Amino acid sequence: MGSSSSSYAPKTIYLDVDGKVQKVVFSRHCSPCDIKELLCTSSNIPRTTAIMMVDPEGALVSMDPTMPTNSPNSLYKIVPLSTGQLGEKEDMFQNVLSQVAEQFSRAFRINELKTEVTNRLAMLEKRVELEGLKVVEIEKCKNDLKKLRDEMASRGGARVNCPCKYNFDDGKKVTPRRDVPNYPKYTLSQETVEALKKPTFDVWHWEHNEMLSCLEYMYHDLGLVKEFNMNPITLKRWLLAIQENYRNNPFHNFRHCFCVSQMMYGMINLCNLQEKLTLTDMGILMTAAVCHDLDHPGYNNTYQINARTELAVRYNDISPLENHHCAVAFQILSLPECNIFANVDTEAFKQIRQAIITLILATDMARHGEILDSFKQKVDNFDFTNEEHVTCLKMVMIKCCDISNEVRPTEVAEPWVDCLLEEYFMQSDREKSEGLPVAPFMDRDKVTKPTAQIGFIKFVLIPMFETVMKLFPQIEEIMVQPLRDSRDHYEELKQIDDAMTEAQKKKTESISLGGKKK
Repeated sequence: MGSSSSSYAPKTIYLDVDGKVQKVVFSRHCSPCDIKELLCTSSNIPRTTAIMMVDPEGALVSMDPTMPTNSPNSLYKIVPLSTGQLGEKEDMFQNVLSQVAEQFSRAFRINELKTEVTNRLAMLEKRVELEGLKVVEIEKCKNDLKKLRDEMASRGGARVNCPCKYNFDDGKKVTPRRDVPNYPKYTLSQETVEALKKPTFDVWHWEHNEMLSCLEYMYHDLGLVKEFNMNPITLKRWLLAIQENYRNNPFHNFRHCFCVSQMMYGMINLCNLQEKLTLTDMGILMTAAVCHDLDHPGYNNTYQINARTELAVRYNDISPLENHHCAVAFQILSLPECNIFANVDTEAFKQIRQAIITLILATDMARHGEILDSFKQKVDNFDFTNEEHVTCLKMVMIKCCDISNEVRPTEVAEPWVDCLLEEYFMQSDREKSEGLPVAPFMDRDKVTKPTAQIGFIKFVLIPMFETVMKLFPQIEEIMVQPLRDSRDHYEELKQIDDAMTEAQKKKTESISLGGKKK
């Protein structure tokens, strides 16, 4: 077998113990504790006393078997530490530790961090508590809804849950984020009630809750709540869901929805349609008006088709926006808490649904010529008992209401032009950035307010309203004449703009010629 390592060999050291030289031989199994005990025993030092070993120069030597060997001429000394010395060393050690801790605290801003963590923990605990309450409330609502569905199913056996098969672009929920208790009930004055029936109604003075109350009043006043046996609370919830599914676009927003619905209500009263159409027809007209631009993204069909958006692909480039408005409308109506037609029998609801879809699809301006020509062929021999004639009339009526802003007084109508141009410019800017075709009437570098309005009023609005006037002569004074006045107003503005442009052109030419002569 090989020889053992020298580090395992016994080691001899010489100590000065009370003035006497003592030789100590350490076994290779000896530990520092054994050495200390040996030294305490041999030098009459109590075991609890702290000791240290120093060389002849006074330097501290480790009490370990691996310490260097010495000779009788260079003895190690055993020095016991007094309690005072020991305490002093502990104090020094504690002082150093405190300074180090303080420096670490400053460097890492421990106190500030501790405060911040405490505060954030308190906030999180509060949020957890609030979220817990919300979860409880949501679960309660779910249970209530389940009970309601079970009750309805047990009563009628009809299918009440019809989830929409579409995933809408932004994942927005169709259910209202607030419920009826937060939807204050406004008592409309008699003055407001009368004004609601006229195209002169100023739509800019009303908040969303007030507009909701006005729409609710219209449904009650026309007898639609009674006709369709609507639950009044369901009507409120439906209107809330409608409002929250209109986006905050410059033009195609909830106020525009209210404008179109109020104009429809006004035309029903002005043309005495209560005497000529059924309550079902009026319910279809009002509901189509309310829903006609639901979830409008602010970019028209031309953009959707040219950009090949999800909507254009889904609806095969055929009226993608109008199809989307219909889909959202009936997704809302599929919710039991928002279904204003819940008490209508299945066959009647099918007909109502189809009629509403027909009217909303008619608002696509790409079909304007086709629909107006069809109405022109019928208007001279119009028959209110003919279903095809009545359907054509309803399509023209929703078209009239959809683009009726210029029928209103100038101070009400003109801000809508600014809103529409803003939306147009947003679209044309995006089309330019994406390399898509830009319509001249949307290009901020080419269009002005007068040029935007004159052609539209002369070739779209006036011909359509004058055709309706053949069937309802009473609209001439209150609807057609304001359109003619608006046309004249914008033509005057255009003349002023043209004159200013011409003057500026001559001035520029004059300056240019003057520079050449010099």
